[in-house]
Amino acid sequence: MKLEENYMRPVYTHTHLSYLILSVMLFSRRRNFIKRISLTTVQICLAAFGLIFVILPLIFRYSVTLQRGILFLTFITYPRDLDLSNPSSVGLYATRSFFLNVRDSDVDNETTNNEASRKTSIIRIGIWHVLPRHVAKRFAKELHVNTDVFDDTDRNVTEIKDETLDLLESVMKTSFPNINRENENFFYERLMKMPGNTVILYLHGNTASRGSGHRLDVYKMLRNLGYHVIALDYRGYGDSDPISPTEEGVVRDAMTVYNYICNITTNPVIIWGHSLGTGVATNMLSQLNYMNEKGPKGVILESPFTNIRDEIRQHPFARPFKHLPWFDLTIARPMYSNSLRFESDQHISEFRQPIMILHAEDDYVVPFQLGYQLYRIALDTRGKSWGPVEFHRFEASHHYGHKYIVHAPELPELVKNFVITYRNEVF
Repeated sequence: MKLEENYMRPVYTHTHLSYLILSVMLFSRRRNFIKRISLTTVQICLAAFGLIFVILPLIFRYSVTLQRGILFLTFITYPRDLDLSNPSSVGLYATRSFFLNVRDSDVDNETTNNEASRKTSIIRIGIWHVLPRHVAKRFAKELHVNTDVFDDTDRNVTEIKDETLDLLESVMKTSFPNINRENENFFYERLMKMPGNTVILYLHGNTASRGSGHRLDVYKMLRNLGYHVIALDYRGYGDSDPISPTEEGVVRDAMTVYNYICNITTNPVIIWGHSLGTGVATNMLSQLNYMNEKGPKGVILESPFTNIRDEIRQHPFARPFKHLPWFDLTIARPMYSNSLRFESDQHISEFRQPIMILHAEDDYVVPFQLGYQLYRIALDTRGKSWGPVEFHRFEASHHYGHKYIVHAPELPELVKNFVITYRNEVF
């Protein structure tokens, strides 16, 4: 039996022992290597978490420049190489590009408490004046417009009966046989002054300029309805002076253009604000009412929000941050402290003009519920004798999103009915 046991016992040679020791050493080194990798990975993840969710919010809290940059997004420009001085390059015929000067406090001295020490500066803002289609067609020769652009088979074009233009067309053609840089301002202003016209002041949202694609579609729709369209770029946008925008500043820009229109004509003015422009519009109307000055006949709010705090919480970019315990302290509250508020939920009850709200259910930039909430606030807080508030919902199945309600086939009729109903009303 002992011989058998000795026979069955394994015999370890020097080679086997070397292999066994080597395997143990490799396994030990691999385990240490994995530990080091795991520790490094954890450290990187913790550092990334601290940077993204702690350091960046703290930087945001104390940087007014960063807060303005994130809100206004003036650094996002498209389309590239856009020549705003030449609107025909983007398909806008019979459109003049011009500038207005806005008297403003020097940006470098905005935070001073001594009003007397604040220097007055001039900020130049770029503007387009888009003529109504039927007017452009009448003066195509004088404006050097190719008549091929007038597609009479287009179902989106409304035939406009303009009795005043019928009477004055020959006089205007005699006075302006050739429209050029020297006389175009006077020509366009004379046309806008003619009785019976309606002027739409368009206030765009953040990013890009007055020349971006979806905004062009709005101008074209409005001109086809027979309206003059005035579109501006706030400070910091487009070809306007590269001044860092503030809420007070962009509202002052819009107010300057509105006053320019009112100084030219007594015709009805309708304000159209989109996205951030809805906050500009409600703030401006609130100020006009407070100063007891003549206001527009109505306001159209496309994709509006209640206030910046609510919008920040609902914005897709804020989703990774909004559940952090310090979100309000580091992101939402600092913007309010620095007067970046756009409180449409307050301003909407501070003016009497009728309101039409447009919002798409699949708007993920300004969620639909914010627009509907603003509508409910307006119903609850506005005076009973004030202008009515309309709300138009656009179903998600149409995929209009944040910028393309203008493609809704029913929109021109909605706008036309709103303008016809309220252009001569006083509230």
